[in-house]
Amino acid sequence: MQLPVYDKSGKEVSTAELPDGIFGAEVNVGLMHQAYVRQMANARQSNAHTKTRGEINLTKTKWYRQKGTGRARHGARSAPIFVGGGRAHGPRNERNYTQKMPKKMRRQALRSALSALIRDEQIVVVDDISLAEPKTKTMHDTLVKVAGTANVLVLYTAEQKVTSQSVHNLPNATALHVNYLNIRDLLRHDKVVISLDALESIKAHLG
Repeated sequence: MQLPVYDKSGKEVSTAELPDGIFGAEVNVGLMHQAYVRQMANARQSNAHTKTRGEINLTKTKWYRQKGTGRARHGARSAPIFVGGGRAHGPRNERNYTQKMPKKMRRQALRSALSALIRDEQIVVVDDISLAEPKTKTMHDTLVKVAGTANVLVLYTAEQKVTSQSVHNLPNATALHVNYLNIRDLLRHDKVVISLDALESIKAHLG
């Protein structure tokens, strides 16, 4: 599979060979959904927490006498039916939302996502996206020339750290190290801009 390669001015300078095993795989929507749900679940924190009746800081004295009042028998004000009492079956911060997924399935989900992006013409390959120094406006203009929009995911390598710094302040763009490629970031932008160096890293990782 051939894809045109652009320079920073948006001019086509060459072509890049994309392996069909990565960018021409069958698009498995169910697998991509499973990988996305797993990623979001693993990022979830268990912050919601309620106290049980045993954790409420109230007196342990019997509220009123056992017999003779005509009311139901109660032993403590911390019962869940009373205002200020504990909560029955409430959320606890011990809950673990982590989901597991085999590495082969995770990588195949990435191949499906990349193949879907290629099919929808959402991947743009550039020869070099790095700048001499961090410049947000220059990076914005470059992305608009290359991809036609500033709502992009820019994949960069360790040698292109300035690229990350230049994209950081753009409200609709995300700079992602190619080693941290994930299903959520791939699917949340209009375009994905990949440098030739980042493309080689993807081939080595998913090939």
